[in-house]
Amino acid sequence: MLDAFITLADPLLLGTTLLGVTLGIIWGALPGLSTTMAMGLLIGLTASMGQNPALCFMLGVYTGSVFGGAISAVLINIPGTPDAVPTMIEGHTLAKRGEGGQALGMAIGASFIGNWVGIILLILFIPMLLSFALNFKSYEMFILSMLGILVCGSMAAGSMPLKGWIAGWLGLLVAFIGIDMIHGVPRFTFGVRALEDGLSYVAILIGVFGMTEILKTLPQLSAPPIPPTAGRVVPSIGRLIKYSGAAVRSSIIGTLAGAVPGAGANVASFLAYDIGRRRAKPEERAKWGKGSYEAIVCAETANNANIGGSMLPTLALGIPGNAPAAALIAALQLKAVNVGPTIEIDHPGLIWFIYAALIVANLFMYGAAIALIKPCVRLFSLPKGLLLTLITPVCVLGAWSVRLSMFDVWTMFAAGLAGYALIAFRFPVAPVVLGVILAPLADENLRRTLILFERRGWDYALDQWIGNILLAGFILLIVEGIWRGRRNQRQVPTGS
Repeated sequence: MLDAFITLADPLLLGTTLLGVTLGIIWGALPGLSTTMAMGLLIGLTASMGQNPALCFMLGVYTGSVFGGAISAVLINIPGTPDAVPTMIEGHTLAKRGEGGQALGMAIGASFIGNWVGIILLILFIPMLLSFALNFKSYEMFILSMLGILVCGSMAAGSMPLKGWIAGWLGLLVAFIGIDMIHGVPRFTFGVRALEDGLSYVAILIGVFGMTEILKTLPQLSAPPIPPTAGRVVPSIGRLIKYSGAAVRSSIIGTLAGAVPGAGANVASFLAYDIGRRRAKPEERAKWGKGSYEAIVCAETANNANIGGSMLPTLALGIPGNAPAAALIAALQLKAVNVGPTIEIDHPGLIWFIYAALIVANLFMYGAAIALIKPCVRLFSLPKGLLLTLITPVCVLGAWSVRLSMFDVWTMFAAGLAGYALIAFRFPVAPVVLGVILAPLADENLRRTLILFERRGWDYALDQWIGNILLAGFILLIVEGIWRGRRNQRQVPTGS
């Protein structure tokens, strides 16, 4: 760990981390620009960076953007990110009473604590998860990758899990386009030579999370009212101590939610918010929904602890904990780094560097958040149409910069239109990206598994008890999802 901090003491790495945190906070503070969108678009800036600067930058963006959503949520009643909705409910009520600065101060302090708990739990549990994951063979890795897509689809689609699964499998199909790496056979190219090299997952990522968001948000051009001042934003130590129990509890909830592929920070914040209300003292519970500092602590510690939690399956299993973690995997793949059970063998010391980078990013986030709140308020005055129009060149440059190919730019635009169409028909887009990211893992391990089945028959499958447990979980998830979908369909009134 000490070696990782010594490496991070390089001014270039510190500056890159601070740049990522700063851009993340600003991005998260702007209404409509989510953490996922920030990670997806800014990944293009890492194409020319080395491995360590790229990691520092992306982890900085991740850390900063998760907190940034609280700024607009409190001051203008518009959550910059979906997970900031509980903070908006409580914080804006406080802002209308002239306590907006104090509400933001609590959000900053809670975010700082949540990040620390998430990082500590990550450091404690990842060695155990890695040692367990080293027992995974091709059979287990294939089922695990499919299980990740299934869980993400179920979580993202809510009451319509089948739509989430379809979206994930669409991502798998898109990723199979190109020359098969094992037998050299073209798949889904339809004679088009440009498709033989496959579709860039970075271009798809930027299109689905960038262009799609622009197409969704541009029609909503109403400008929010701008507050005259934010007030004092330094967090109250006394209040943080008072709500320390709620902070630790919500941080653990956020970390556990992050470890479930597809759950995300929005699930973490709403879950911690609801549990916090149930566990609050009667006098505090009466303030819930009317401006409760404890509620802000619950929501902000949970969604920031979610960062550390999402790193658990991402680093140990190669299964992204959420959509931003999928973007992080994409950034690592650009540097020829494949995360998973053998990460410590293939890349010694990388995990410790990631721990150190998360800690440094959290320290920078605390100071940068206090310094950037007032400048962020001024950004709210920009017309949304102008702001989103300026983001379009960032999408183009991000897609083009990876392979210096205009074909990738057109792929990005096509992915944006496809994402917009999916949302219009109420399909979630996060499983699509997860499918694209996990397709190589699923494809390679399925082929190995089939070869082993051909040689050893069903005796091979019966010997793989870990894989069979995962397979049973896979089947149970499908059965539960179908049952839940039918139950929700029966509850819809006829003719509605």
